[in-house]
Amino acid sequence: MKRMKIGKAFTLLEPGPVVLVSTYDGERPNLMTLSWTLVVDFTPRFAFTTGPWNFSYTALESTRECVIAIPGADLLDTLVGIGTCSGADTDKFARFGLTAVPARHVRAPLVGECLANIECRVVDIVEAHNIVVLEGVAAYVDDARPEQRRLHAVGDGTFVADGEVFDRSEAMRSKLPAGV
Repeated sequence: MKRMKIGKAFTLLEPGPVVLVSTYDGERPNLMTLSWTLVVDFTPRFAFTTGPWNFSYTALESTRECVIAIPGADLLDTLVGIGTCSGADTDKFARFGLTAVPARHVRAPLVGECLANIECRVVDIVEAHNIVVLEGVAAYVDDARPEQRRLHAVGDGTFVADGEVFDRSEAMRSKLPAGV
């Protein structure tokens, strides 16, 4: 093995798919691209990292709700574009041709072009680590989309799309907690 810079070690532990987070500040919806997401446990509890440097953070703090939208690999360039401009001066839904679909439980919209959307309420903001903890209140999936692969950020401007699926659900079924 060869030694690598410790500052790049995070690229070895990719936490989950790249997502869009939809917020609504009382005037208009916004989107931000995030690559640091986490499933907290077997309940519908999730977390991601963000902070005051992101325009959407103020809406998250004040409304305590959002939508996690999971895009397919076909939206890579859209994700990069959304992540490299600010909602302070850009209507990201309009600029990137995305459809804001009304949610049922939160004011932030679903993203119509995504594989899945999870309506969430903020249950905690851990400011010391810039972690937003969420409880999912409703989830939607679009199995009809032709592109079902999810994107994963390596952390250095490169991305990987899901590949071959290995199904071991039968072998694991008896090992999972009830209800999962």
